[in-house]
Amino acid sequence: MTSDATPRIADLLRTAAAHAAPVVGATTDDSLGAPTPCAEYDVRALLNHLFAVVVNFQALAAKEPADFASTPDRLAEDGWRERFSVETGKLVTAWAAPGAEQGTSGAMGLPARTVGSMVLLDLTVHAWDLARATGRGFEPDPAVVAGLVEEVERMAPMARKMNVFGEGVDLPEGATAFERLLATTGRDPRAWEV
Repeated sequence: MTSDATPRIADLLRTAAAHAAPVVGATTDDSLGAPTPCAEYDVRALLNHLFAVVVNFQALAAKEPADFASTPDRLAEDGWRERFSVETGKLVTAWAAPGAEQGTSGAMGLPARTVGSMVLLDLTVHAWDLARATGRGFEPDPAVVAGLVEEVERMAPMARKMNVFGEGVDLPEGATAFERLLATTGRDPRAWEV
């Protein structure tokens, strides 16, 4: 149960999706082969990964199994940009359902709120990856960043062991909260400035 001071994951996801969907929607076909700050993905692979995350975490919100074994090529389908907005809408609805944030979820039996924070992080950080890879700026809502900081710090050691996060990056004085969040995940925001 979240306290009155703790924003609901669904509310944070709604805000994050409103920031991410325009970045996805404005991605041009000629940029799909570009490298991204997420080294294992080019733009096309990153978009397909983000689709897979958004769809699978709908199931996790409902305490159903998710299938990360394969990543379908959603970009081969017509209307994939609009489809992304539809799927993020379904994600928000799934996490707004009664009980979505309670109990455990996923194969690892993690607290449901932690699982919700994982998709919130992916939606936020990968939107930044995508924006930077295509020469655009991206600034998430400060409430989303604030809602992620503590959870990301807590999950960072395990995420590094699982090769989900890279090693933390040292940043100079004056780094923003979002830059520090990116650095915790192993990204160097200064190396990808636009």
